Amino acid sequence: MTRDAGSPDSDGLKTPRTTLQRTPDRGSHDWDTIAAILDEGMICHIAFEAEGQPYAIPTIYGRDGRTLYIHGSPASRMLRSLAEGVPMCVAVTLVDGLILARSVFHHSMNFRSVVILGTARPVEDEAEKLRGLEVITDHLLRGRWQDARTPNDRELKVTSVLRMEIDEASAKVRPGGVADEAADMDFPVWAGRLPLALVPGEPETDPDVAAEHAVPQYVRDYKRSQ
Repeated sequence: MTRDAGSPDSDGLKTPRTTLQRTPDRGSHDWDTIAAILDEGMICHIAFEAEGQPYAIPTIYGRDGRTLYIHGSPASRMLRSLAEGVPMCVAVTLVDGLILARSVFHHSMNFRSVVILGTARPVEDEAEKLRGLEVITDHLLRGRWQDARTPNDRELKVTSVLRMEIDEASAKVRPGGVADEAADMDFPVWAGRLPLALVPGEPETDPDVAAEHAVPQYVRDYKRSQ
C-alpha cells in the first residue's frame, strides 16, 4: 500500500486506491471530514467476496477513534468471511437534498459519503468485545449502553465483533445548488434544491414499561449531527 504523504489533507489516509478519479474536487482525505460523516451515518454497506461471489451487506457500525467496529451472528456469511481476513470495502452515504435542475441531465443530489478499504479482524478479548458493542450501541443512541442491560455470557458467545482500522479512506461531498447550462436558464420550469434530513418522530413507549419509567431525555433530544 503506497501512501501519499504530500497532500495537505491526506491525514495518512490517501492511497492510489482511495484517490478520486471522477470529480476529484469533491474528494477529501481529511480525517475530521471522514469522522463527521461516519458519526452521522447509521448504516454502512460492506462489500466483500465469499465463495467466489460478490456481496454487499448493510449493517450498523460504530467508530472509536480510527477503529471501526461491526457485529453480528457468528453464523452470518459476512462475519464468517470477514473474520478470515477477507479484504473489504465499507461505504457510508448521507443524502442532504435533491437538486432539481432545468434539464434532466443536471438533476443531482447533495450528499456526503465515505469509502474505507481494509481488512477486519475478529475481537477475541472479552473486554474489547464489550467495548466494541458499547461503541456500536452509543453510535446509534448516545447514553443507551449505560441504561440498558449489558450482554451476558451466553449473548456474548453468540455474537461476533470485528474491528477494522481506518487506514485507507476517502470522503466525497456534493454541496451547493443547481448547475444548469446557460442555454437552459430561461427554460420554463421550477429549479432548486429540496433539502432532506432524518427527523425522529414521537417516542412510542412499550406497553409493558412500568409507569415510573419516563422517556429518557437522550431519546427526546435525539438527532443526528448536521
